[in-house]
Amino acid sequence: MNLETINKELADKSPIEIIAWAISMARKPVITTNFRPYEVAILNAVTEVKKEIKVIWCDTGYNTIETYKHAEEIIEKLNLNIHLYVPKQTAAYRNVVLGVPSIEDVNHAIFTEQVKLEPFTRAMKEHKPDVWFTNLRKGQTAFRNSIDIVSKSKDGILKVSPFYNWSDKELDVYLAEKNLPNEFIYFDPTKVESTRECGLHI
Repeated sequence: MNLETINKELADKSPIEIIAWAISMARKPVITTNFRPYEVAILNAVTEVKKEIKVIWCDTGYNTIETYKHAEEIIEKLNLNIHLYVPKQTAAYRNVVLGVPSIEDVNHAIFTEQVKLEPFTRAMKEHKPDVWFTNLRKGQTAFRNSIDIVSKSKDGILKVSPFYNWSDKELDVYLAEKNLPNEFIYFDPTKVESTRECGLHI
């Protein structure tokens, strides 16, 4: 599979066409989400093509109240097939023994492993997907600028980002047309800064 050729062929396709292409060749597709801003767009688009697709939510335990309310609204509105994964340690316990380290703290790597990487790795091992839908977009981080609509994860999973070339403004129009809510009061304790990569996609 030549990714460069595939990305050229998909460059002028709509997100729905990209999703349909990926689903047609997938045996065990999944979509991951953390219900950050604009996540509802890809959740809606993918479930329009494959209603029962497994939706993996790795909840760090540090989401805002607004994000949790938004997640519940979207899960119900789209009737998502949610598979929830959480850290092995509770946030209350971690707050005592580790806290929420700053990105300069040597413990930040341990924190990230506990709240994000381990639950994600566990989810992927259990579901063993061959196609992974994600809402990565150009302009989010330096790393994401280097990939394309279709890329491969470090484990060889075909990673598909149907809205890769879309701007926030274009997504705003999409959400309005679909009558879908959005939520901006979101916090990722492993990234802190929006331009940092979270660790799942490198």
